[in-house]
Amino acid sequence: MTVKPRRNLLLSLAAAAVGLALYNHRLARRALAARPLGRFIHLRGATLHFLEAGGGRPLLLLHGNGASAEDFATSGIFDKAAAKYRVLAFDRPGFGLSPRPARRRPWTAGAQADLIHAAAAKLGIERYMVVGHSWGATVALEMARRHPRSVAGVVVVAGYHYPPPRLALAISALPAIPLIGTVLRHTVLPSLVRLNWRWAMKQIFHPATIATPFAAMTRELASRPSQLRSISAESFLMLASALFPNRRYAEIAIPVGIIAGAGDRLFDARAEALRLHAEINHSLLDIVLDAGHMVHQSKPQAVLAMIDKVAALASASGPVSGKPI
Repeated sequence: MTVKPRRNLLLSLAAAAVGLALYNHRLARRALAARPLGRFIHLRGATLHFLEAGGGRPLLLLHGNGASAEDFATSGIFDKAAAKYRVLAFDRPGFGLSPRPARRRPWTAGAQADLIHAAAAKLGIERYMVVGHSWGATVALEMARRHPRSVAGVVVVAGYHYPPPRLALAISALPAIPLIGTVLRHTVLPSLVRLNWRWAMKQIFHPATIATPFAAMTRELASRPSQLRSISAESFLMLASALFPNRRYAEIAIPVGIIAGAGDRLFDARAEALRLHAEINHSLLDIVLDAGHMVHQSKPQAVLAMIDKVAALASASGPVSGKPI
């Protein structure tokens, strides 16, 4: 190939990349515009978006990797829990309407735990319960470990408690690589996510049917370049957690509800739930049949029932003293 045809080819590829980037940017703006707008709180150089409803004991909801606060709304958990609790569903940094500002240290589970806790404090909430799904469960447990006098109880759903090293995590982390990852996130990767969306939904919902409201709402949000960066960054953190474990769950001395779908295809959630249950003294366990990784979408009543059980234990135990109840 001579110099001129090669140059023309490169110019055509560059033009196609710019066109794709502009198209994906337009879809991303449309996806955000279609979202219900909640409240924003600004602290520590970050901005968090959250939905709020109800009254009573504060209950914080933390979604998993790739989702947003609407995950709990489409499942019905947000509205039903609001009948008893003051419910706040947060968009974690980099998801939904919460940006993921650059910082010297990565947005680890500990860093997110401290940020969510600080947000609760700024909202005047001194003591609260936390529900976390998937990677959000890791953040919830970190909140319990790091802020035991504020966290009254925790419910973890399909959590990555002892994640084994997996090739899928390494592949998912690739778009976080500088330069080449940036190009991929803004050009071809959003289209690939949309094309494979149905397959991905089958994997995370199996053996249950796909929840159409969640799938429809999340598809365009999850294919945004900015959210793809957050997804890949958290995949990297999951991989790092698997390769360099540093878990101290046994020191958690508050009630913990553990829920896992028996048919989870992403990892052996049942085995991880059993192991966590054995490690934490004050824990309750529910292995939900006919449910997979999205057990909160397929069986929201199981999560609501566990929230009530943990709330009852938290009320009986009184203020956290740092000693077993």
